[in-house]
Amino acid sequence: MGQKVHPYGLRLGIIRPWMSRWFAEDARYREQLIDDVRIRKLIRERLRNASVSSIAIERTADTVTVIVRTAKPGVVIGRSGAGVDRLNKDIQQAVGRKVHLTVEEVKRPEVDAQLVAESIAHQIERRISFRRAMRQALQRTMKAGGQGMKIKISGRLGGAEIAHSESAKSPTGRVPLHTLRADVDYGLAQAKTNQGNIGIKVWIYKGDIMPERRRAFEQARERAETPGVSARREEPEAPEAAAAETVEVAAEAVGEPEAPPAEPIAVVPSPEPVAEPEPAGAPTSEPAVPEQTPEEGERNDVDA
Repeated sequence: MGQKVHPYGLRLGIIRPWMSRWFAEDARYREQLIDDVRIRKLIRERLRNASVSSIAIERTADTVTVIVRTAKPGVVIGRSGAGVDRLNKDIQQAVGRKVHLTVEEVKRPEVDAQLVAESIAHQIERRISFRRAMRQALQRTMKAGGQGMKIKISGRLGGAEIAHSESAKSPTGRVPLHTLRADVDYGLAQAKTNQGNIGIKVWIYKGDIMPERRRAFEQARERAETPGVSARREEPEAPEAAAAETVEVAAEAVGEPEAPPAEPIAVVPSPEPVAEPEPAGAPTSEPAVPEQTPEEGERNDVDA
């Protein structure tokens, strides 16, 4: 089974958006699809030397928005915007609707597969060795931050009588074509020579585009693999359980607070009862002491 799936179309809706963003039914779909093909063909022909990377088309009820990504915005805009105005009028005449043209700049053309393929095609048209062109493209892309690259050229290479193909890969890195989350950019260009057309295909791997949940899992795994970090994967807990666990951990870390020393309790003696005055003539509670006679007193003194 041949690997004939387009890297961009395979990832549509996963990590790639659609290049034509509109909706139509029945006959309108056919008309708008033909208009999109006509717009892209016109822009490619007019801006052949402007390093156009991609063309996106958006439609509303009565307006067509065309977004052109290019590495040379000055060539597209022209002096005082004359180039954009002229191209805008030509597109409006071809489509028959109001067109709004937007130009975006490609910050790093060395890692754009379409621009790299067109650059190799221009060098082959100027009779530069295709092997040298491929080698220089590989070096520039990997130096600019690409994580892997592959180039394939087919045709009458070097003026050979029989057409054949040759490929080149970056010495380091990889190009995972079957991984859907892999950001693999693909470009196709043709070099028109006296011996015939030569096709150039370029694949550039820029890294993985991870969903939010997958990215969080990868970050947690990286933290777990770091020395000194627990490898246990944290799971979300209920707010009450999390709060209780936080209190327990804080108590263990700080320790239970010591109880304050008990203050001495002062003992207050109970007040003595106050004797109430007795009424006059009332008998006393103490027993009466019997009076002693003089003789008994002398006897007691002698005994003492």
